[in-house]
Amino acid sequence: MERIKEIALNSLGIDEKVFDLVINEEKKLKERFSEIDDITDYNQMKVICAMQKNRLAIDHFCGTTGYGYDDEGRDVLERIYADVFKTEDALVRPQIISGTHALTVALFGNLRPGDHLLSAAGSPYDTLEGVIGYKREVKGSLKSLGVQYSEVPLKADGTVDLEGVEKAIRPNTRLVTIQRSKGYALRPSLSVEDIAEIISRVKAVRDDIICMVDNCYGEFTDYTEPSEVGADLIVGSLIKNPGGGLAPVGGYIAGKAEYVENAAFRLTVPGMGKEVGPTLGVTQSLVQGFYQAPQAVCGSLKTAVLASSVFEALGFEVSPKPLEKRCDIVQCILLKNRENLISFCRGIQMGAAVDSHALPYPAPMPGYDSDIIMAAGAFVQGSSIELSADGPLREPFAVFLQGGLNYAHGRMGIMKAVQNMVNEKRLEL
Repeated sequence: MERIKEIALNSLGIDEKVFDLVINEEKKLKERFSEIDDITDYNQMKVICAMQKNRLAIDHFCGTTGYGYDDEGRDVLERIYADVFKTEDALVRPQIISGTHALTVALFGNLRPGDHLLSAAGSPYDTLEGVIGYKREVKGSLKSLGVQYSEVPLKADGTVDLEGVEKAIRPNTRLVTIQRSKGYALRPSLSVEDIAEIISRVKAVRDDIICMVDNCYGEFTDYTEPSEVGADLIVGSLIKNPGGGLAPVGGYIAGKAEYVENAAFRLTVPGMGKEVGPTLGVTQSLVQGFYQAPQAVCGSLKTAVLASSVFEALGFEVSPKPLEKRCDIVQCILLKNRENLISFCRGIQMGAAVDSHALPYPAPMPGYDSDIIMAAGAFVQGSSIELSADGPLREPFAVFLQGGLNYAHGRMGIMKAVQNMVNEKRLEL
């Protein structure tokens, strides 16, 4: 530890008080870190077993161009995803550019004019507002195509109103969407057990309703996935958890074969679906990223737990708390004011391996209703499995920290965030 301290103080500009604060909080977390290691080891073995079962070979890394016919590597990767998530089928494609895009493909593929879409956990993430079209008019939204929408407000404590979900189901309800992570809301993220209870309530009303889980930020944070407790579809981004920091782009949709096929017809061409779609040489990155994903999630979880412990010790409200169960890799810290939020994000940016010299500023972003500040020094643009932090410039000025491909970098990033707040006189130690 003395050598680590030496480089932190002499090369990274960390004050001794800041270093000691972070290391002292780290020492309190050994048991919690051991629990995370157990989950990581289990998920790592699960991924390797799926790769072995599907006879993954080096020949599968050769990509295709054009139509992408007979892309064996692509098909093997999708079978691996289906086995790991214990689903009938999976769609894993570089043509899906984000988690929002993956959700859009799944929604448009499985909803028709006159259907009702229900959000069970309050308002979905900001970027889905335009997709659904429920807060503003957007060309091509679900609303513009005749899909009805409603949502069940959360209870006062931020938990899901299960009775409200049951009552909100209509005769034409076709799909219930469940967002696992908190997004920019202050509610607790949903555990697999929470999701199982929501699905159970929905299916008790009508078994034919599709239950879709936005699984972004949640993959490999627990021993089980929502698809193992009744979710008909789970959806996510490859530049978050399952890409392991190596996937340059992509998203996945996994679940029942019929619903995955509907999504594939939406992504490509009706009647062709999964049979087309070139991989353009990225198959190795997608496969290797999935292999690496449990370890990347491990680093991210430990980073989040340490940040929670450090900033709680500094007097800030945090969610989750250091020893609470983790349902995703996101750590929320209420920073109290605009200046603290900006200072924190700039400190995280200073701790990045890429673009550490850049200075983040709040600015409007497509899909959001307020200015956003983002610290995102990453090898892959927008990759939030890499150490990043962002938040809307609005009350209560919460920052959402996520990612950290390895814990050593995550710990360093936390030190830089605290140090910058000290340097800018936002904190006093």
